[in-house]
Parts: sequence; C-alpha cells; structure tokens
Amino acid sequence: MGSKSNQTKPITGFPEWLPEERLLELRFLRTIQETFELFGFANIETPAVERNETLASKGEVNKQIYSLYRPNVPEDVEKDTGLSLHFDLTVPLARYVGQHFGKLTFPFRRYQIQKVWRGERTQRGRSREFYQCDIDIIAENELDLLADAEMPMVIHDVFSKLNIGKYVIRMSNRKILQGVLDQYQVETEIAEETVRAIDRLPKLKGGWEELAGWLTSELSLVSDLVEALRTILVPEQKEDRGLGHLKSLGIENRILNKGIEELEMVIGYLLQVGVPEEVVEIDLSITRGLDYYTGTVYETFLLDHEHTLGSVCSGGRYDNLSDKFIDRKLPGVGMSIGLTRLFSGLLEAGTIQAGASTPAQVAVTVPDRDRLEDSLSVASLLRGKGFKVDLFVQAQKHDKQLKAAVRKGIPFAVIPWPDKVDEMESVELRDLRTGDREVVLIHEVATVLGFMLSEKGRD
Repeated sequence: MGSKSNQTKPITGFPEWLPEERLLELRFLRTIQETFELFGFANIETPAVERNETLASKGEVNKQIYSLYRPNVPEDVEKDTGLSLHFDLTVPLARYVGQHFGKLTFPFRRYQIQKVWRGERTQRGRSREFYQCDIDIIAENELDLLADAEMPMVIHDVFSKLNIGKYVIRMSNRKILQGVLDQYQVETEIAEETVRAIDRLPKLKGGWEELAGWLTSELSLVSDLVEALRTILVPEQKEDRGLGHLKSLGIENRILNKGIEELEMVIGYLLQVGVPEEVVEIDLSITRGLDYYTGTVYETFLLDHEHTLGSVCSGGRYDNLSDKFIDRKLPGVGMSIGLTRLFSGLLEAGTIQAGASTPAQVAVTVPDRDRLEDSLSVASLLRGKGFKVDLFVQAQKHDKQLKAAVRKGIPFAVIPWPDKVDEMESVELRDLRTGDREVVLIHEVATVLGFMLSEKGRD
C-alpha cells in the first residue's frame, strides 16, 4: 500500500476544485443552461457509456477512448465489455435521435451539459475529464439557414452574460474551400486531407510556409492551387479576409458560389437581430477538421486569451447526423462550449476569481447552547422564506462562530440573543463585511435581510 501522501495526490487530467472554485464553476454552468433554455432548447442526458460500435460511427475508435473491462473475473471469462466512456456528446446525440426518432418533434432543439472523457496527454488546456455544453438544431429533410444564424446568437448571449472579456466569433463555410478544391479537380480523399491540414494551420510553428510545403510534398497540390489557398487563408491585410476579397480572385465554381451565398445570408440574419458587427468576423481559414461538417462553421476566441486558450466554442452545419442509426435525412447545426478548459484557463490567468466558499447568504449563530431552539427556529423561518442558511452546529464560543462565517464569505449573520428573543421578540442582524448591526423584529427579519441582500447585489 502506498503512503498517505500518494493516496491523496490528484489524478492528472481530472480537475478537482475547492468549494469556492466549484461555486464559480456552477455559476458558469447555470448561466449557460439558462441561456440555452432562453432560446428554447430542451435538455437531454445520455449515458456516460456507449457501445464501441456506436462511438465508432463517426470514425475509428482510437487510443484516446477509455474502455470498460470486467475486474476480477476468471481467466475463461471475457474481460472486454464492448463499452466505453463517451468522448463527446455529438455521437451519443446521433444515436439518441435515431433511437427516439418517432417520439421527437422536429426541428428538434436540444441542449446537453455533461462530462466527457478522453485519454489525452495531460497538458495545459487539455483534461481527461471535462464538461461540454452543447446545443443542436436537427430537422427532417431540410434545415433553414436561419438555424445556422441562431448558433452565433446563442454564443453572443452566453459570452456577454459570462462577462469574461471581449470575444470574436469567426465564421466560414466549408463549401468555399470545397469549391476551390473542386475547381482545381482535386480528388475527394485528397480534398478531405487538405481541409484537415488547413484546420491545423494555427498550431503549426512554421505557419503557412510549413503547411504549404506539406500540401505540395505530401498531397501534390499544384502551385497555382497552393497560391490560391494562401490568398484566401492568410491574406496580407486583415480586411482581405472577407468575401469581397474572395470574389476578386475570379474563381467561378458552383459549390464555391453556394458557400458564399450561404455565408452572406447567415451574416445578414445576425446583423438583423442586433449581434454587433465587431463580434462576428469572416475568416475563411476556419474549417473545423471533422469530416461531418458540410456548411457553416464557427470558432469563438477570447481576444485577451486567444493564444493561450485557442478556440473556446466551436461548431457548424452537418448534412446527416444519424445516418449510421436510421435511414432518414436529418440535417442539423450545433455548437459546443469546452467549459472546463475555458474555466480553468480563466482561473489560472486571474481573469475570474473565486469568492465565497459557500452558497449561504446568512449565518444563524448559536449564542447560547441552552437556547438552541431559538437558533433552530430562526434558521427554519429564514429557510422557509427562501434564504440559504448556514446554521453553526458546533458547540463553540460565539466569536469563533462569527469568524468562521467570515472565512466562508457569508455576508450576513442573524444572532438570536436570548434576552432579545425573550423580551423584544427580536434578533440582531449583522453585516459581516462592515460590522454594522441592527436589532430587527423576528417577524420582519426576512424582509430586512432580503432588502440588504438586494443592496449587496448592486454593490
């Protein structure tokens, strides 16, 4: 057996927060959940475990997946269960829609906030266990482009409410690059490899030169095509990232023109509903490397943390989510917030700071253990009015009770002094931040406390 210190060491890649940090994370989760519901998305939850063949439906099951094995079984019993922990929420959604197709109303608007698991090499910004916060709109046969515009609307609303600094939603359409590659008659398999390679461009130390060399040597793309890609992906001027610059290149292709038309329409919808122009940016280098994306694609960046956090929210349009599970055409569009990476990165950078280590709004103390019923009565009264109450249960001196409440970050204390409860039917209400105190009638304490908490919220 290992030492006690080894037994308490954290497992790398599996975040574990102190109470005050967890409370802050919960605030993020609630903000995201409330915003998703504000846009009419319904919550679902799928099992943490899926069949391996289900997880392999969008590609091969790789070494990052945590599989489940039966422990302590005889040698003649198969240990492999054929089950694994889900590595994202998109594949489980595809299975879910196929399974419950006849019971769902389309367009189906779903949100899912759950932990997922990947056997990543633990490093900054990469965990093995983390929260994903997903929304998707799935239709039967056809899905209007207005749904593509709703994703940035939700992203804008979420990040505005989180109040974590300036952000930009960079958008493109996969058909644009596909059209350019089609114009140069690039084979389908090579085209897919090219798009995946372009998705890695921001992570390449050698930048465009490294990518261009790889496209030429490994995929044998002709020099004219590589030069066309350069002008689209890494324009010399930031203003040349837009569609006007793309049109000026003089490339005429049906797929390309469709991509331009769709992207212009989605941007138009966003501006109509009041999403600020500075929040949305056309960036044709945004591709999303996953093969199932077919149209609009998004990446969201915090401007103050772009180089340390990278994209914190991404997604896009796909043609048929559940083709492996049901013989129906189910196009959709979705996005995902990598909450754990976002939260831990902001915490590490000091952009967000934990506060109180308890959700309690008020501490009810026990000044006289012989009159414990007074404290219990006051605590019950306040809880009945909806206040979050921390009742000090340990038999300790009164000043230690108050110090403990201060350390937890509780803003107010209610003290049922025996003489005041007997003679005046009142209690002391104390502001633990300032030391201010006042005597309040018991039947008025909830009203006064509510007022003081509302004033605290405006500080």
